Amino acid sequence: MVETSSYETLVQNRIAHEKLATRFIKAINDLWYDKGIEMVLFRNQLIDKRASEILSLHHYAQKIVGKPINIEQTTALLENMLELDLCPARIDIGRLASEWIETNSQPSTEKEFLQNKLADFSSKNGHPIQPKDVVLYGFGRIGRLLARELIAQEGRGEQLRLRAIVTRDKGTGMAEKRASLLRVDSVHGAFPGTVEADEENNALIIDGHIVHLITAQQPEDIDYTKYGINNALVIDNTGAFRDKDALSRHLKSKGASKVLVTAPAKGVPNIVHGVNQLMHSPKEVDIFSAASCTTNAIVPVLKVVNDALGIDKGHIETVHAYTNDQNLVDNMHSKYRRGRGAATNMVITETGAGSAIEKAIPGLGPKFTSNAIRVPVPNGSLAILNLQVAKPTTLEGVNEIMRKAALEGDLVEQINYSISNELVSTDIIGNSCPSVYDSKATQVHPDGRSAILYVWYDNEYGYTRKVMRLSKYIAQVQRKRYY
Repeated sequence: MVETSSYETLVQNRIAHEKLATRFIKAINDLWYDKGIEMVLFRNQLIDKRASEILSLHHYAQKIVGKPINIEQTTALLENMLELDLCPARIDIGRLASEWIETNSQPSTEKEFLQNKLADFSSKNGHPIQPKDVVLYGFGRIGRLLARELIAQEGRGEQLRLRAIVTRDKGTGMAEKRASLLRVDSVHGAFPGTVEADEENNALIIDGHIVHLITAQQPEDIDYTKYGINNALVIDNTGAFRDKDALSRHLKSKGASKVLVTAPAKGVPNIVHGVNQLMHSPKEVDIFSAASCTTNAIVPVLKVVNDALGIDKGHIETVHAYTNDQNLVDNMHSKYRRGRGAATNMVITETGAGSAIEKAIPGLGPKFTSNAIRVPVPNGSLAILNLQVAKPTTLEGVNEIMRKAALEGDLVEQINYSISNELVSTDIIGNSCPSVYDSKATQVHPDGRSAILYVWYDNEYGYTRKVMRLSKYIAQVQRKRYY
């Protein structure tokens, strides 16, 4: 009887928590669609999450933050927030819950607490945002993930609006082929919505959004205004244009005003969001580079370590998933070793990590050597950072530095702090952070001056989410934040 009673109690507790999670989800959606308020939980996106995922994120918060944050507290805070007159914003419910716990219920009600904490977020203090049209120039791996994210994050259409996709190919059935590639993905799974091909009007209809398919051989030949697109941000995913002169051709298109290339580029700012974007104002610069997936994985971690301990020198070894640049089977290739079959070989190749670090953190790049190994997995990569630090440290010291960086400051969206002993490459697929710090793999030499850090990254989705953040900065559509 005792075991039965205990089991029934556990079942009832689980049901109660799942019911609370559904209330939590409703409040998240009401804030998003009615007020333009995007809620996150210690950087983790909360829109389109299931009840089990919401509860799992609360468990993560308890483990990482070390505070008894629970679904009862966060749900009560969210429901009270719905009663406030707030401007569009991005707010971390995890931080609010932590601060509510610290107050020991002083003031006495959640509503009073929120009124004090969010006083600067009154609708009277909000600043108007001019939505930005977005054109995806190219529709490969990153382009299709960007399309998914642009649709998922559109909300009330107050920030970024996907209006068109530009490709070179044309002909009967091409719209349906593009639609099919967007509907399903061998790595990231099915698109959780509807994608229809409108062959007659050469468009895709994605969750009811009409997205024009434009065929062009040269960017300067396009007149976006014919499609009702003006002052657009063009996100170039082709990899064909890699310097300022080539990328400037986009600005000759009618209706385009800003360019972002999803690759390293010469002669333009290479941005790692959270590290150096404020050095380049969108009011003064028209062309930006989002750098590479590897750069976005390693630079945030290197910045944190360099700021706290100083870095004398180091070596970076990236273990990278194979890419479309490689051959499926042995064949000719312009670079050494990359001609060998990608799915059957580990391939040593070069990486521009050192020069990329220098562009983001001037003065640090020359301290590094680097190399790369392409391995037979379709996605999910790892950077191994072998560092000689200036100040003596310990394993616990390094991990605490990284834990704080994942919770506080400018890099909370860039660094995910993992506490799993079982982390492997497939586990980080779908992680929104470009840097997943593996705290259980970190090693520090007994002398305290040599540290080896392991940083995982979803070289497709994690990078895409970073491009989204940078796009909002360039388009100047970022909301007020409470992190």
